[in-house]
Amino acid sequence: MRQPSTITVETQGAIDILTLDRPAQLNAVSPDMISELTEYFSGLHDRPTTRVVILRGNGPAFSAGAELGSDAFAAPGNGRPQRQLKMQQNYSGVIRLMRSCPQPIIGLVHGAACGAGFSFLLACDVRFAAPDARMNAAYIRVGVGGCDMGSGYLLPRLVGLSVASEFLLTGRFLKAERAKTIGLISDVVPADDLLTRGMEFASEMLRTSPMGLRLTKQALNMLIDAPSLDAALMMEDRQQVILLETHDHREAVAAFRERRDPTYSDQ
Repeated sequence: MRQPSTITVETQGAIDILTLDRPAQLNAVSPDMISELTEYFSGLHDRPTTRVVILRGNGPAFSAGAELGSDAFAAPGNGRPQRQLKMQQNYSGVIRLMRSCPQPIIGLVHGAACGAGFSFLLACDVRFAAPDARMNAAYIRVGVGGCDMGSGYLLPRLVGLSVASEFLLTGRFLKAERAKTIGLISDVVPADDLLTRGMEFASEMLRTSPMGLRLTKQALNMLIDAPSLDAALMMEDRQQVILLETHDHREAVAAFRERRDPTYSDQ
């Protein structure tokens, strides 16, 4: 990966701490940031040694959303719809990569998380928030639709259609305590303790078998849209049969019987 300029990545064992790193711009999402996030999340698909990702923002905010004065908005003239669609797909493509990468993503939000920043949070698997966190689907407040970068798909599945409509149709802000009440975030944590909580949760995930963790995220992605209970059970059955044949399953059973921690090899 080329040296990034808008994000930083710190590796601690099997955990990557990915930080949006444009603090002077409140981590506004620029085309350069999208390019660097695309490169990072694309690389995760072939990097099983990274098992969990923690996503956070540097400075006073998680992310103020898309940088409105940037090249994300195509210049007028012939071919503008085509150019704008390509740029739009670059932005939304990050959400697709976040959901499809095999590593669970833990989002840590403080301050503002607007527009694209809000969608980044929705694409995480688990979220924790500081008391000052305030989130919104800002898109509708700048003259476009409230459903953008996956918000119209992800938010209703996380909190239900009625509550999602409340925020997508207005762009109103969702604060930390309400976000916890509706189940969007797992807990409200003092800002200084956010990373510690994220690392603790990531460490708990690392107590599972590597393949089991990857396939669980994959199954959750598929089962949310399963057409029936039968379809869901068939997928779960096949996943479990695969995992039962792994060395890590045998190691986990042995460790349980011997009252020790398992040592996984991803085999």
